[in-house]
Amino acid sequence: MSDWKPEPDTEQRDGADDAAGQQPAEPPTPSFDPAPPAPLGITRTPTGHVGVDARLDRLADADHLAADGHTEVYEDVHRGLREELTALDARPAPAPTRTHDNRS
Repeated sequence: MSDWKPEPDTEQRDGADDAAGQQPAEPPTPSFDPAPPAPLGITRTPTGHVGVDARLDRLADADHLAADGHTEVYEDVHRGLREELTALDARPAPAPTRTHDNRS
């Protein structure tokens, strides 16, 4: 028989010391609550048309609303953009004509 003994740092430990110092990590419990509103960080490039730019700026209002509030903003913006396009299609009223006094 041998008188060999393991070195102190290579000595096997019974698993009780390790288990006492660390708890097994539990998986996080899934949350079914909706995430809070957060901006998407999308930059809007101005078009140069004041009316259109004002409508597109309105989209930023949706950044601070929950998802169920987005519909109202999107519909409002869509309605406004349609009005802007319709105004572009409208022909200007004819200029008033001078009445001619054709007396001879």
